[in-house]
Amino acid sequence: MVQTMYAAPGIGLAANQVGVPRRLIVFNRTPGEDRKTTFALINPEIVWSEGEIVFEEACLSVLDFVADVTRCSHVLVRGVDLDEKPVEIEAEGLLAICLQHEIDHLNGTLFIDRISSLKRAMYKRRLKKKMKNKDA
Repeated sequence: MVQTMYAAPGIGLAANQVGVPRRLIVFNRTPGEDRKTTFALINPEIVWSEGEIVFEEACLSVLDFVADVTRCSHVLVRGVDLDEKPVEIEAEGLLAICLQHEIDHLNGTLFIDRISSLKRAMYKRRLKKKMKNKDA
C-alpha cells in the first residue's frame, strides 16, 4: 500500500482503495516532507475535531479532478498500530485533512461527496464524456 501511495504520488491511502477489505490506512505523518514518517493505522476513528480549513483535494479514486473541500482543521484520531498498540494522533493542517480523507474512504465517502452538487454534477458529466470518447 505504501508503494502505491507514493507512486500516485499521494500522502495517504485507505486499504479499500486497493481492494483490501480492512479498516486500515497508511499515511505520511509529515506530508510533503520525509517519507520515513509513513505510518499505518488500523480501525482509525475521529474522536474529536474543531475548526475549519478549506484545501484543494485530489484522490486516486476520483480520476483527473481536484476541488476545494471544507474539513475540520484540527482532529484527534484513535486507532491501533501494526504492533496492536493503541495510538492517538492529534493533527492539524494537512495531516488532519489527510486523516479525515482516508477515514472517509473507510466509511464509503469520497471527497466529491463533500463538494457542491453543481461541482459534482460537472465532474460526472466530464467523466461520462471521457468514457464515451474512450469507447469510440
